[in-house]
Amino acid sequence: MKRIFITLVASVFIISCNSAKKVTKTAVKSTKTEVVKNAFFIDSMIVKKHLYTLASDEMEGRKSGTPGIEKAATYIENEFKRIGLSTFENLESYRQTFNFTPIKGEKEITSANIIGVLEGKSKKGEYVIISAHYDHLGNEGKGEDKIYNGANDDASGVTGVLALAEYFKKVGNERTIVFVAFTAEEMGLIGSTHFGKGIDASKFVAGINLEMIGKVPSFGPNTAWLTGFERSDFGKIIQKNLVGTGYQLFPDPYTNFNLFFRSDNASLARLGVPSHTFSTTPIDVDKDYHKASDEAKTLNMTVITQTIQAVAKGTESIINGKDTPTRVVLDKKEK
Repeated sequence: MKRIFITLVASVFIISCNSAKKVTKTAVKSTKTEVVKNAFFIDSMIVKKHLYTLASDEMEGRKSGTPGIEKAATYIENEFKRIGLSTFENLESYRQTFNFTPIKGEKEITSANIIGVLEGKSKKGEYVIISAHYDHLGNEGKGEDKIYNGANDDASGVTGVLALAEYFKKVGNERTIVFVAFTAEEMGLIGSTHFGKGIDASKFVAGINLEMIGKVPSFGPNTAWLTGFERSDFGKIIQKNLVGTGYQLFPDPYTNFNLFFRSDNASLARLGVPSHTFSTTPIDVDKDYHKASDEAKTLNMTVITQTIQAVAKGTESIINGKDTPTRVVLDKKEK
């Protein structure tokens, strides 16, 4: 995909006429404002690097408990270290390692959530979590291609987590941001459920989960949809912050799929956290979902990059403590 470069060339002339000076300054200021508004602030080349690495055959489909997911975990750890994230609470490393037995399995598995932290400034005791799952289905597919690369599901989301970690490290954050790559989502939200059991949910003011952000959604270009839109005012805050950006956020159009409870946001939502999932995929017609054909080459780098930018802009007021979403309230049968 083509990378977009915007170059501002400003020429300053010494002009004795005061009115001419005023016009020149106004024109330059206006041009700068337009450039800032339209410029890409997420590096699309780094986005491509993350995606193609995590979705490569070398990762062997990233199934929890396999050497493939171990390679992915190491990659994410190294990126957290490069960016300069700290570890979470009392963990000695970025790994939150635990054992579990899959619902449809007999053998116990050891795996880990990968967690990095950017401590906030004025509101460091209030947490915002930015997450995605880094596991997928492994390399036991049928046919000639046996590797479920999971590029869209959910190497694209993890790419977003890494890009946002690097972005907020540069621009700063008032609330503490916890970046998490969850394991064993495909086995039943096991990694996020384990994480949720060990936290004080009252400290978490919002959950930003990224799932399958690599394709043009049914709403068209420069759009995304959000699960559980009606369950808090989180989505309305995002919409407000995106006004004038050319990017739009819509409620989940696939309510019959019950997607709010099918991704890692649900584990925190069940604790009351206004935790929602961003996605762009037209999942009702996606021919690559949970198939070996879900490879990096099928995704749109511009869509991923623009969506990550929209998430950064849309959540800015939450990250900086200006907006606090209402808590999620669930029925007893939903908890």
